[in-house]
Amino acid sequence: MNKQELLEKLAPHNQEHLLAFWDELSPEEQQLLAREVECIDFDLVSELIARRAEKHQADDGRPGERAEPPQELVRQSQFLDEAFVESAAAAGNELLKAGKVAAILVAGGQGSRLGFDAPKGMFPIGPVSERPLFQILCEQVLARSRQAGCAIPYLIMTSAATHEPTVEFFQQKKFFGLPEDEVFFFQQASLPAVDDSSHRILHAEKGRINLSPDGHGGILRAMKNSGLLAKMNERGIEHFYYHQVDNPTAIVLDPVFLGLHAQQNSDMSTKVVAKVAPEEKMGVVATLDGKTQIIEYSDLSPEEAHRKDADGNHVFWAGNTAIHAFRTDFLMRLTEGNCGLPFHTAHKPVGYLSVEGELVEADPKSPNAHKFEQFIFDALPEATVALVVEADRAREFNPVKNAEGADSPETCRAALKRIAAEWVTSAGCTVAEDTALEISPLFAASAEECQRRLTPGTAFQTPRILQ
Repeated sequence: MNKQELLEKLAPHNQEHLLAFWDELSPEEQQLLAREVECIDFDLVSELIARRAEKHQADDGRPGERAEPPQELVRQSQFLDEAFVESAAAAGNELLKAGKVAAILVAGGQGSRLGFDAPKGMFPIGPVSERPLFQILCEQVLARSRQAGCAIPYLIMTSAATHEPTVEFFQQKKFFGLPEDEVFFFQQASLPAVDDSSHRILHAEKGRINLSPDGHGGILRAMKNSGLLAKMNERGIEHFYYHQVDNPTAIVLDPVFLGLHAQQNSDMSTKVVAKVAPEEKMGVVATLDGKTQIIEYSDLSPEEAHRKDADGNHVFWAGNTAIHAFRTDFLMRLTEGNCGLPFHTAHKPVGYLSVEGELVEADPKSPNAHKFEQFIFDALPEATVALVVEADRAREFNPVKNAEGADSPETCRAALKRIAAEWVTSAGCTVAEDTALEISPLFAASAEECQRRLTPGTAFQTPRILQ
C-alpha cells in the first residue's frame, strides 16, 4: 500500500497519526511501517477501545468468594493404582500409534526477562550440554514419534518478534531430527498499545507501531487463519497436546494424560500442580458457577487465597501449568465465527513516541496504556467436560520464567539434573555426589525406559549426557 491507501485504511478509525512521520522515513522504513498497518485488524481494535470502559463487575461478589475446588479431577494418589495408569497409558498410546494426535508449542515469547536477546526457545538450558529449550522439547516429540511408529505433527506458534529467528534456528539445526514437513510454524497476531486516556494507538518510534502479541488465546484465530486447524482435521487429528516453550520437563505427548482425556471424553483437559503456598503467583483451576475455569491470582484477595473447605484443605490449591489437551472438534467449534474468547485489558506502563517525535520512557509506577490479550484457558468454561489432572510438580513443572530465584534457569537445570539422577539410580546405577547428568529424550523419555537402557551397577563419576 502507498501512503494514500494507508490513510484511507486508517481514517475510519481516527488513527491517521500513525503516518505523521512518514516523509521522514527511508523507503525501507516506510515499507516496514506499511506492513505493520496492514497486519492490524482496526475493526477489532476500535471495538476493544470502545469496550475497555465497560465495567464487568459481578453483582454476586468476587469470584474467590463463591468458587470451589475443581470437580472433574484426577489426583496424584490415583496414579498409585497400576491398573488405572496402565489403562490410561494404553488408551493414549493407541491414539498416538493411530496418528490421531498432534502437539502444539507456544513459542511467541522473547527471553528478555532472562537477559537473553532472542526467542526464549533458543535459551540454553541443558545442565551438561547447554542444549536449548527447543531441542529438549523437539527430542521429546521425536522420541514419541519413534515409539508410535509414525510422525507426529508439531505445530509451533510464534509471534512477530520470534517468527523469523525461530524458523532460521530450526533450519540451522536441521529441525532437531524431526521431519521438516511435519513441523508447522504459524504466527499469532499482534495488537497495538493504546493511550489510556484517548483512542490513539502509540508509536514505538517514528517508523514503528507499539505492538505486542495478542496472548496465548490468540492461538485459536491463528490456527484458523493459517489453515492449520482445517488441515489437521482433514488429516484425521482428533486431539492436540498443548504446552509452552519455557518448561522443558513437561511430559510432551504424555500417553497417560492423553488417555485420561480421551477416556473421559473431555473437550479440554488441564494439568495442575499443588501450589507451594497460597501466596504463589499462579493462576488456579476452580469450579465457578458450575463451570471449570482458571482464576488469576491477582483476582484473589489474600483472605480468599487462604480460604479452606470444610475438611481444612485449601480451596485454591490447583495451580495452572499451561499444559492442556484439546479435542479437535472442540477447537473447531470455538473458532466458528469470531473465535470468541474474551479479550482482557491490561493497564501497563509503555514507552512511546510523543506527537513531537520525542521518545518518552515508560515509568514503571505510572501505567499509561492499555494492551489487549486473549487467554486460552478462557475456553475451559465452554467445555462440556473439562478434566483436571494433578501432575507431580517436581517431575513436570520446572519452568524458566525469571532470571533469578524461583522458576529460573538455576532451578530448572537443577531439576533436569535431579530427574536424570533419579532415573539412573532407579536403574540400579550410582551417581557420584555433585556429578551432573543429563538424559536426552532420544535415550529415554521415562524412568522405565532408562532402566531398560542401562546396565545395573554402572557408576557415573563425571558429568555426562546420555543420548
